[in-house]
Amino acid sequence: MEKARTVPDSYPLSLNSLMLGCNQKSSRDPLMNLSEAEVADAVSSLKTQQLVRESSGSRVTRFEHNAQRGLGVPEQSAVLLGLLMLRGPQTAAELRLNSERWYKFADISSVEGFLEELQDRPDEKGGPLVVKLAKAPGAREQRWAHLLCGPVDEALWAGAGSARQTEGLALERVARLEAEVADLRATVNRLCAELGIEVAPTAD
Repeated sequence: MEKARTVPDSYPLSLNSLMLGCNQKSSRDPLMNLSEAEVADAVSSLKTQQLVRESSGSRVTRFEHNAQRGLGVPEQSAVLLGLLMLRGPQTAAELRLNSERWYKFADISSVEGFLEELQDRPDEKGGPLVVKLAKAPGAREQRWAHLLCGPVDEALWAGAGSARQTEGLALERVARLEAEVADLRATVNRLCAELGIEVAPTAD
């Protein structure tokens, strides 16, 4: 679903390309380390559910997703489900930001609208596909998670959310300290220039 939108010239995907996409380390949560045999088994399972189909016209067998039609959802909803599968629970604001290369949502409220439709999906259409998680300690907004693999362990994701927030605060503190050091360095350089003192080169 991601590669169809971000690298259309390389799509549909061979089994090896699909494996590399699954094992990608950036923009993934959770990270995976799947073998080609495991990917082939997953593709076979998805084919029986009409969520994946083989593409003809190439010497190498290639595969393309059929998620939007298979799940019976509009394009915008399919995009949100794809992002939730790849990156784990996210807020509506994070989903809008992360979807830039997939689909440009007008605003956060439009993202929330499609999420709410997926959450309120009636049983005759297969039931809800996402759930809004309880607000994690210290979090400003609630996160959304997909239900394509069954019920979500909210306690597990609450802990992960706290870890993300701690990491974010640490990165923000480092950035602030780096900015302060740069300001101090500029001040020292200016004073040295005024006093005619040669400044020793820095390590960076």
